[in-house]
Amino acid sequence: MKIAITSEKKGLRSKFDLRFGRAGWFCIYDTENGEVIFTENENKDANGGAGTKTAEKMAELNVSQIISGDFGPKAKALLEKFKIQMVILDEGNKTINEIIERLKNKSTINSN
Repeated sequence: MKIAITSEKKGLRSKFDLRFGRAGWFCIYDTENGEVIFTENENKDANGGAGTKTAEKMAELNVSQIISGDFGPKAKALLEKFKIQMVILDEGNKTINEIIERLKNKSTINSN
């Protein structure tokens, strides 16, 4: 399963970004093979529709789950349509690596 994690920058030491549509980067973590890829959010500076455009990009990347701090109503509706699970994490002080370690250890991350 591919999990997208919103990130402020590129790299495992980067801080978790609480924003979805305006996140700087996405860390794509593949739970099956442990692969980690960072992809820049090309919609972060969009004048409008950043959330919906980013939701469409997540569907293109075949993401099954997204971990972020917040999802706007339009992005949320589109992600539900694409059957992509949204997980809200209110821990902006965490690094991407810490979140991936929690996923590997099957620690609880609240689901929305």
